[in-house]
Amino acid sequence: MFFHDQRLQYRTEPTRPDPVLARRLQEPLGGQWGEISVAMSYLFQGWSCRGPAKYRDMLLAIGTEEIGHVEMLATLIGRLLEGAPLETQEAAVAANPAVAAVMGGMNPQHAIVAGLAATAADSNGVPWNGRFAVASGNLLADFRFNVTAESQGRLQVTRIYEMTDDPGVRDTLAFLIARDTMHQNQWLAAIAELEADGLETTPAPSNFPQSRENAEVAYQFQDLSNGPAAAEGRWAGGPSMDGKGTFTTVRPEPIAPSGLPPADPRLFGTPPTPAMAKLK
Repeated sequence: MFFHDQRLQYRTEPTRPDPVLARRLQEPLGGQWGEISVAMSYLFQGWSCRGPAKYRDMLLAIGTEEIGHVEMLATLIGRLLEGAPLETQEAAVAANPAVAAVMGGMNPQHAIVAGLAATAADSNGVPWNGRFAVASGNLLADFRFNVTAESQGRLQVTRIYEMTDDPGVRDTLAFLIARDTMHQNQWLAAIAELEADGLETTPAPSNFPQSRENAEVAYQFQDLSNGPAAAEGRWAGGPSMDGKGTFTTVRPEPIAPSGLPPADPRLFGTPPTPAMAKLK
């Protein structure tokens, strides 16, 4: 069950209309690394969690907070669009909001489709995709993804912060950036706690027997580039991060043939040459 509070988690008070900035803010709202993505990821991870209650409760708490961030950005975008179409161009085009929107760098869908409101899409108007949400059922794999999601999201918002001098917008973005700071630390703490609880260790999933792996390549850095500096890294030699092996560096040679046999004639592919036909 969810309840909605009419108040926002934080202020969203731009000082002036800015349809171009509104378009940019669609990315942290409805892009691959946006608030819709993390909200859905964390909620589905929580709903599928079969581990200790503390992990489930934490996931549902942060997922619900992210819904509030969706609301904040949608509200901020709507306020940036207030009065925007008629102010983005000279009087010659301002009489036509759609033309003004296109010429001003605004997303025309804000005016044509959404009536000066946010949409569930990225900064180019591409609709949000449910595949952006990640919930695998393995907490360690998911928490590692969550660190990436928060890192990418924070990166994008900090870039947008530098694209505006509007103090009201910067105030909102500074709040969201700070929450991303917390969330990155939160997922790193959750990963450490999973390992301390003995529930998961590297590599994930830890309950697949490593005896079934091809042990020969399990800890090899396969250097397939001609950049020699790669072999100087921590990953190229010494104890592995999971403490179960030793890193080595190799330049592997191909060992297996490539190519496919002639296609089944019932599929009407390219007919084989006489030599290929003999092989079949």
